[in-house]
Amino acid sequence: MTFTAHINVMPLKELLDPQGKAVMSGLKNLGITQINDVRIGKHIILHIEAATKEEAQTLAENACQKLLANQVMESFEVTIQ
Repeated sequence: MTFTAHINVMPLKELLDPQGKAVMSGLKNLGITQINDVRIGKHIILHIEAATKEEAQTLAENACQKLLANQVMESFEVTIQ
């Protein structure tokens, strides 16, 4: 069975997000002042062959822990469809 894993990787809230700060500054320069905060991350989609949804979840989390996310600086969230 094929599952799709949607993975969001974001910088930890405790750390500065230089890209987010740059975008925030750019928005203010454009006169868009109603936005209070910007965090920039990445969205990854994996197509996984697995017997069960739980197995697909485990494989996706393993990929995040070993390669896709730097857990010292980033957090990740996996959703399987």
